[in-house]
Amino acid sequence: MTEWLIERGIGEDRALLIDGDEALAAKLHWPGELRAGEIVKAKLVAKSEGANRGTACDERGQEILVDRLPAEVTEGQTISIRISRAAVTERGRLKRAQGRTALASESAAASPFEFGREVRRFPAGLWEDVWQQASSGQIDFAGGSLVFSVTPAMTVVDVDGELLPRDLALAAVPALARALPQFDLGGSIAIDFPSLQAKADRQAVDRALDHALADWTHERTAMNGFGLVHIVARLEGPSLLHRMATSRIAAAARMVLRSGEAVQEPGAILLTVHPALKAKLKPAWLDELARRSGREVRIETDPALAIEAGFAQAVPL
Repeated sequence: MTEWLIERGIGEDRALLIDGDEALAAKLHWPGELRAGEIVKAKLVAKSEGANRGTACDERGQEILVDRLPAEVTEGQTISIRISRAAVTERGRLKRAQGRTALASESAAASPFEFGREVRRFPAGLWEDVWQQASSGQIDFAGGSLVFSVTPAMTVVDVDGELLPRDLALAAVPALARALPQFDLGGSIAIDFPSLQAKADRQAVDRALDHALADWTHERTAMNGFGLVHIVARLEGPSLLHRMATSRIAAAARMVLRSGEAVQEPGAILLTVHPALKAKLKPAWLDELARRSGREVRIETDPALAIEAGFAQAVPL
């Protein structure tokens, strides 16, 4: 039976859709962020005359691009907004959150973070596997690999391997179908399969994609002669790949805190991290780790460690 499990972590909430011992999809939310589907109150701060679009600002100062504004709404009014897309940070810029005016009768959309079953800890290894793959941007499969690159325009997936082109393309499809919901990907996605000259081979890959992505809402093009497939899916916020591309140190800081929560042996908790990561460990987060574990928390730095290689262990008091 599939179900959403929720971990309330330090500095982040995590959601996993699981089926037995397999993670089917993942979502990540950092406190303070707007979330797609929620309804918020915000003040309209800019609206051009005669336009039905404008900019609003919520109580935390977050700007929201709003459409479907009624003609009678004017600057300075407080309105209800249904968030359609959370803000997305990209290299060099921030895509502001988007929304539309909400009717008084509307209610917020259900979110896994609200209806999922809260657990203290996900089944062993499931979140770690998804996180590590998102961090590396690579997924290996028999005979090849998928390499993910986040750009301002789209997410690009390169299919690489040693198999014959047709075999490689077909072998990549199941791995791709698993990765898209596991990384919570949306928006514009380009998959660079090997070039397949024979139309019958391209059609075989198209049929495999139809089958593998049947339960994932999207639109896509047929494979062209250069092996390119373009997928468009609803973008609701930053994917796990976006987090790693633009907030890698912050993501790694939260992950090492999660490791600290998992320490079972007696003693103080020692977090060993890269020096750049230490600066991201907020005092409030460290206090929360101490409160949850009932232990003293210490930090050591090691410049030889990779950003993602921080770890936690028990040490004598």
